[in-house]
Amino acid sequence: MTRIDPQEYQKRLDKPTCPSADLPDSYGKDSLVKEPQNEWKIATSSMLDLNDLGNGLPAITPDFGRVLAEAGGVCLESQGHVQGVQLRVRGYSNGSYPLAWPPVTEQTRRCWNDHEVATEHGAMGIAVLLAQKEISYTVIERSRKGTGFDYWMGEGVDEPFQHEARLEISGIRKGSDRDVQARMRQKLKQTDRSDGSLPAYVIVVEFGQPHAEVQEK
Repeated sequence: MTRIDPQEYQKRLDKPTCPSADLPDSYGKDSLVKEPQNEWKIATSSMLDLNDLGNGLPAITPDFGRVLAEAGGVCLESQGHVQGVQLRVRGYSNGSYPLAWPPVTEQTRRCWNDHEVATEHGAMGIAVLLAQKEISYTVIERSRKGTGFDYWMGEGVDEPFQHEARLEISGIRKGSDRDVQARMRQKLKQTDRSDGSLPAYVIVVEFGQPHAEVQEK
């Protein structure tokens, strides 16, 4: 067994955020950046960088954001993808985004050895960033079991936040287009139980290609 130097281990614990991936300067970044006094702002560009989740979102703490980023990296690398791979997006709009994520180590893989848990959390990380770009909404509050969706979303980044839409997220580690469409139908139906005046969005993330399907109900 390899022993870890205690000082090196403490340095790792003290690191405030996930390290950014080593990518060309030509790639842009898009994130909801936490500012002092618990204020957030949206920066725009073409990249979907999971490291940005470590800054936190109104409904996601920085610590949980780093958890989601780790899971996303494990899922992507399990399918042979490398930094900068294009995420193809279909449905609500069509396009693609280069992806970046934290370094994946053997320890990270052991931590996320549960296939289903890793896929669920990895998809969540990608989806909440994708919602900012594709829908112009930010996740502002976690929903509760029984509602049929995962997050409340809103347009504003200033408190008090307003519930303006619902978001349901699902992940598939490796599947066909038919698998994605079947999951999309299932999740759209699932949101029926909370139907009212607010729209519902479903994002299904498939890591094999990788691609994401975004639909509005």
